[in-house]
Amino acid sequence: MDEAVKFYNEKLGFKLARRYPDRVTFDFFGDQLVCHLNPSKLSKDKNPYPRHLGITFYDKEEFDSFIRLLTERQIELLDPVTEFGWENQTDEPMDYSESQIGTRFKDMAEEHLTIFLSDPFNNILEFKYYFDPRMMH
Repeated sequence: MDEAVKFYNEKLGFKLARRYPDRVTFDFFGDQLVCHLNPSKLSKDKNPYPRHLGITFYDKEEFDSFIRLLTERQIELLDPVTEFGWENQTDEPMDYSESQIGTRFKDMAEEHLTIFLSDPFNNILEFKYYFDPRMMH
């Protein structure tokens, strides 16, 4: 649990709400995130689908601020092309050429910025911002 607290609280800045021997709870953008300790279920697979948590930012400045925090705290972002093998997907336009901040569905209504990172237990977290707020849900 110490690793979860260090990552989610100290590195990502999410408020620790409760801590028990087998789980910790965080204020995760106003929602509850509970991390349970279950070492037998740890995965080495870093492919986010179907197992990942996605958070959508409603405000571009908040998304940018979060990216700055990750940069300042030296949180490593995952490159979906190399980590997940997305270079073979041709049905979804995307651009990860500039950095690990990707643009998915470029020039389409659902165009959005996205980043991926992995917690110490290989849980994949996706953070994104849609340019058209109608596409967020």
